[in-house]
Amino acid sequence: MENLVQFVEQQFVAKNELTSFNAGDTIIVSYKIREGNKERIQNFQGVVIQRRGQGTTETFTVRKISDGIGVERIFPVKSPFISDIKVVKRGKVRRARLFYLREAVGKNARIKEKKVAR
Repeated sequence: MENLVQFVEQQFVAKNELTSFNAGDTIIVSYKIREGNKERIQNFQGVVIQRRGQGTTETFTVRKISDGIGVERIFPVKSPFISDIKVVKRGKVRRARLFYLREAVGKNARIKEKKVAR
């Protein structure tokens, strides 16, 4: 049964090769929005607070502050509506789920930037 599910996933799920990112990274997700018969791309920039699942059911949650209100959005990794993901900066965090950012305000909500060896 598992082999059958894997076979169907390989045949029908869109191959979306995206940039690698982890929790703590600040990213811009370019997401296709369909309104009627028109289609446009909307950018959503924020901090990745978690990645969960595996394979076709893998998702990631992005959080941003918009007009002083925290907004979180969950994106499926294999979604055909995601056109691009750009990593703005890599965050240095010590855990995989950053739910503590929901209560953090102001400077406490900052994430240290990972130093890149050149």
